[in-house]
Amino acid sequence: MFRNVIKSGTAWALERTNGHHWIATLTGSAKAPAVIGYHRVVERYTPDGWNAIPAMCISRQMLERHLDWIGRRFRFISLEELGARMQWGGRFDAPVAVVTFDDGYRDVYENAFPLLKKKGIPAAMFVCPGLVGTRRLLPHDELYLLLARAFARWKAEGRTLPRFLLNHGVWLPGLDRMARVFSDPFPAMQFLLNGLPQSELYRVIRALQREVELEEEALEPLRLMDWDMVLEMHRAGMTIGSHTRTHALLPNESRQRMEAEAAGSRVELERHLGAPVRHFAYPCGRFDKAAIDAIADAGYRYAYTTCLHHDQNYPLLTISRKLLWENSCLDSRGVFSAPILSCQLKWVYDLVVRCQQNHGCPPAGAMVYRDIPSLSAFAGRDSTRLAA
Repeated sequence: MFRNVIKSGTAWALERTNGHHWIATLTGSAKAPAVIGYHRVVERYTPDGWNAIPAMCISRQMLERHLDWIGRRFRFISLEELGARMQWGGRFDAPVAVVTFDDGYRDVYENAFPLLKKKGIPAAMFVCPGLVGTRRLLPHDELYLLLARAFARWKAEGRTLPRFLLNHGVWLPGLDRMARVFSDPFPAMQFLLNGLPQSELYRVIRALQREVELEEEALEPLRLMDWDMVLEMHRAGMTIGSHTRTHALLPNESRQRMEAEAAGSRVELERHLGAPVRHFAYPCGRFDKAAIDAIADAGYRYAYTTCLHHDQNYPLLTISRKLLWENSCLDSRGVFSAPILSCQLKWVYDLVVRCQQNHGCPPAGAMVYRDIPSLSAFAGRDSTRLAA
């Protein structure tokens, strides 16, 4: 509650003084397009945390409020138009915004797609083709559900996550210091997701499956789209991009696995869509130098992060994107706040709570949108590297 009061008060004060525009120059977002990301779009938001990760959901009603407010202040454009302008150094005459969705959840097709069509808003969706049309859950969803049920059971039995992991031969640096992960499934899920390669992550998942069972009613809302849905959205004009083949966090994987996830995803998507795939979003915003190289080698022209770090050798492969959810723009009363949404899009709060990942490239303010060179400025040089 105290944090929400500070957040609301800061947004109100900055709007009254126009201070958020000054702060935007510090974060490099003053002249940058607003690239916005969402995950699930549910009919009604229920933050119980038992059957879904709350911070990945937004209700259809709240999404509409976001879109309506943004639409009055920005011109919505497609990722294709954004990419073309950024690649060739063009500037926009007015503020522009791009709407994206990660993971390819079925509820995006059911709840967001009709809303976007009704309002005529172009959008993009990043999918994992190895999971599209299957009954498999995304690894973070399955792990979260299993941990939530395991923690409820272990509490009564006096068991802990570290002991469970060690009994199954899994150890991560810092495990003995992560007190919060012993009882809360969300930080525990993040800790494992960020620290383990996918093969080890699935080993933990299989071990948890032997401990607890997931009910079908909990699984169904987390299902992904099938190819008919993806193709319908593509034919309607939505940009379809890659999110790796199976939602692998690239910095956790070997170079060979990175290449398979990046290049394999693009090949599979292009085969189904019958169209080139140029755009990529890093799962969970996780990237480093090796991951950027893998995306460049796979032939993507544009890639999107979830923070303000930019690689100056690959500016178009580290385009900042702000992720939003149901509560990200609520004030201390639990009511939608336009000033908070404005601060979110200008990355105001990221000056206080900065990205903690080691991306191997500069943080906020080190390179702003106006510093991204056009390809025409690199005639006779290795411009393909910047276009990758």
